[in-house]
Amino acid sequence: MGRKPSNRPTSFDIAYRAGVSQPTVSRALRGSKSISEATRKRIEAIARELNYSVDKNASSLRSQRSNTIALLFFEEDTPDDAKINPFFLAMLSSITRHCASRGLDLLISFQRMEDNWHTRYLDSHRADGLILLGYGDYTLYRSRLRELVDHGTHFVRWGAVDDPAFGAAIGSDNRQAGLMAGAHLIGLGRRRIAFLGQADEHYPEFAERYAGLCEALEAAGIAPDPALRRDTISHEALGRAAMEDILASGTRFDGVFAASDLIALGAMAALRAAGLSAPEDVALIGFDDLPAAAMNSPALTTIAQDMKGAGERLVETLLARIEDREPPSPLLETRLVLRESAPECPA
Repeated sequence: MGRKPSNRPTSFDIAYRAGVSQPTVSRALRGSKSISEATRKRIEAIARELNYSVDKNASSLRSQRSNTIALLFFEEDTPDDAKINPFFLAMLSSITRHCASRGLDLLISFQRMEDNWHTRYLDSHRADGLILLGYGDYTLYRSRLRELVDHGTHFVRWGAVDDPAFGAAIGSDNRQAGLMAGAHLIGLGRRRIAFLGQADEHYPEFAERYAGLCEALEAAGIAPDPALRRDTISHEALGRAAMEDILASGTRFDGVFAASDLIALGAMAALRAAGLSAPEDVALIGFDDLPAAAMNSPALTTIAQDMKGAGERLVETLLARIEDREPPSPLLETRLVLRESAPECPA
């Protein structure tokens, strides 16, 4: 906010006086409904006081649409250098199809979180807006999102639907999904249920899944046991290591809810190596419904996310931001896919 008014008033001068960002000024002066009436009136009053007039030519240039959306995949550090979570690759088909149905071109780019991708795209005119997939540590991601918000960049992300101050987000109802998984394992008679996944502010989606599991346990009169929780990110080798750690501790368990299918598949390999079988010894549920879940032996029971709906909702939400209209609901429902590792509950 250190900018001082210039001889010829600009929208930045108004922002300085009003104590808001320049994109807020722009939206207010074009009558955007996203700006409160009080803020809009304050900005309009300052504009009149400064004898500010909109540069019609510049405004026209800014309003031109490229009818192109940029999709940014973020690489993640994994033991096998895979970089891209297959869950996000599976979402690509839905996003591509829906862009095509809306007459939009799609640019796809792979980024590293530590690079300056946010500044590279802020002033780019190659696309009308951004779709962001994957982020790793959310606490690091948020600062980049704040820069996009402050600059007025149109974007939508897949992930935790938490604070609108960090931009539009589309995601699954993770807490309800965790509750569903926990209730199913309890219905199978399991009482000692382990959770594999980093359930904290760094991975808020995992945290919500764990919160749902705890809710199911408490509703059944079962106290969640911290000794049955292991932090891990979404990778088979890390899921296996987390499961091996619980096995080595000697802590008794008869069920596992893994925060992703990749973690679950790794956990199943650890159980198999220890001479345990699913579901006879340990009932196990994953999350995502990747193709590998159905191909595994035993086939993995999992929580399926609405991939088709996710792609459509991401595109439509971004278009709503670009066109300054009401976006669709940010939350998508999930469903339990029953397979061999945690079959149907007995009647």
